[in-house]
Amino acid sequence: MGSEYFPGDLFLRIALVHDWLTGMRGGEKVLSLLCSLMPDADLFTLIHTPGSCDERIESMNIKTSSLDDLPGVRSYYRYLLPLMPLAIEGLDASKYDLIVSSSHCVAKGITQSPETLHICYCHCPARYIWAQSKTYRQNMGISGLALWFVQGYMRAWDKRSSSKVDQFIANSRNIAAQIKRYYGKDSKVIHPPIDTTSFTAVSDNREDYYLIVSALAPYKRVDLAIDAFARLGRPLRVIGSGQLMDDLMRRAPSNVMIMGWQPDEVVRQHYRRCRALIFPGEEDFGLVPLEAMACGAPVIAYGGGGALETVLDLDGQNPNGPTGIHFTCPNAESLVSAVERFEANEDRFSPEVLSGWAGQFGPENFLNNFKDLAGQLLADRGLSQPW
Repeated sequence: MGSEYFPGDLFLRIALVHDWLTGMRGGEKVLSLLCSLMPDADLFTLIHTPGSCDERIESMNIKTSSLDDLPGVRSYYRYLLPLMPLAIEGLDASKYDLIVSSSHCVAKGITQSPETLHICYCHCPARYIWAQSKTYRQNMGISGLALWFVQGYMRAWDKRSSSKVDQFIANSRNIAAQIKRYYGKDSKVIHPPIDTTSFTAVSDNREDYYLIVSALAPYKRVDLAIDAFARLGRPLRVIGSGQLMDDLMRRAPSNVMIMGWQPDEVVRQHYRRCRALIFPGEEDFGLVPLEAMACGAPVIAYGGGGALETVLDLDGQNPNGPTGIHFTCPNAESLVSAVERFEANEDRFSPEVLSGWAGQFGPENFLNNFKDLAGQLLADRGLSQPW
């Protein structure tokens, strides 16, 4: 078995849990750092697509659920939401002393012993059934109707499974408020990290286009941005892929270029050259605005969710200067007004201020904050730290 540490005479067994491993998004970037901190832990997940994550994650001892054995499951796993509680409970972590779950769906519900210390890094309470359930239902057709039928059962299970967690860590104040609202539990806020060594500003060589970097999922509201830029007539480039790809390509006017998935280097160069990043959806936290700001790009973001913590508005009180602009209504008209406001004040945005602000969200701060909190919880139980 993995995760064997010997601090003094203590044998400490550690399990990491993540919902599914099918690509490298924000949650997987957090998981990768946790893997670097606990490289001998066993990693539990519902579904794993080999080679879809970075080397740190792929090198772990990965244990998958029964869902992973279904034929072709990687093409439809998101529609198996009603089966996921049973599947995660089918994974047995009852022999471990420490569980660290990285959860945005059901990971925190893994089977465990009452004596196990369970720390949950919560990216969000499952948005499919809580904060953004209406958006999902409206954009999923027949599947949305099915989601409505199982919502009560899923909410009851989700709240019940939260009782397994000894300490919630929220990725933002926004998510801390949701954890309190839906689970009735307090949490500590530790912001997720960006790669401050890769995302850096270069000479101010901006080009005349705006940028979106996003999964093409309903709650990301890329459709809103396309409608706004159809009215503005400004060049917009969209990097990303997802279930709405075909619909958005049909919707896009000639001034909007949908580029699909692109490698990290292409994303980084677009951050460094775009006029500004457009962030039209309400995110739990959102790493993309911070990556763009680290590369010197201002951000025009919907003023809700995590963007209220990461994007310092033009009218805010930041003594060093703003990092972006908020638009207040989730519609094309509001975004059009925000773009026009940005263009009238473009000279107020400094690449040095932008990259300096984003630099506070580096991996070292994340790891130090996590180790301090987890170390205290372990010490309270008479357990030594494994790092």
